[in-house]
Amino acid sequence: MLEEITKAMPDFWIALGESWYMLLVAIPITIVFAIPLGTILYFIRPGSLIKAPKTYILLNAIVNIIRSFPFIVLLIAVIPITRFIVGTALGTTAVIVPLVIAATPYFSRFVEQTLLEVNRGLLEAAESMGASRLQIVWKVLYVEARSGIVNSVTIILVSFLNYSSVAGLVGGGGLGDFALLYGYQRYQPYVMGFTIIVIIICVQVFQFTGNYLVRKLDKRL
Repeated sequence: MLEEITKAMPDFWIALGESWYMLLVAIPITIVFAIPLGTILYFIRPGSLIKAPKTYILLNAIVNIIRSFPFIVLLIAVIPITRFIVGTALGTTAVIVPLVIAATPYFSRFVEQTLLEVNRGLLEAAESMGASRLQIVWKVLYVEARSGIVNSVTIILVSFLNYSSVAGLVGGGGLGDFALLYGYQRYQPYVMGFTIIVIIICVQVFQFTGNYLVRKLDKRL
């Protein structure tokens, strides 16, 4: 067992670095796209502050369509877009494009639902005191919803780690692909078991950190 794991360690460290690279690049990009999209969906949904039913129907349909794609199908379907953005459809950097495309609608939906939990009375009070729409968003909505948004980021982090198991189809690497390579193709179950333990530890660290930040940011706790 130790011999198998020791021999695989050089490849393991590369896979771990690839996973962290994907997470550290894809998560901020997803946040940049998803929070504004979720906020727009919140404001233009029926019965909300801005009446734009046609725009809501269009955005809502796009979000639902992308969410309907299994990641492995999406990974292949967006190859032309990936090649256009990063110049290649293969490698760890190339995987970031479908990761962001897959996660953005999920995260934006989380943001929309989190904003819906904010007391409408606070928004009306801020509006009655002359606050602009931008001030309402930054100083009321996001402040009140910050714990829920952090919790959503935690969920997306764990999902990204799971998606990495499919990244090997385009040479993306990562811990999931490493576990499949050694556990299935090379039939080294000890290496696969070791990798699974590492993935579980990573997930627990993400969840513990996310829960800690949620408790710190949630004024109700």
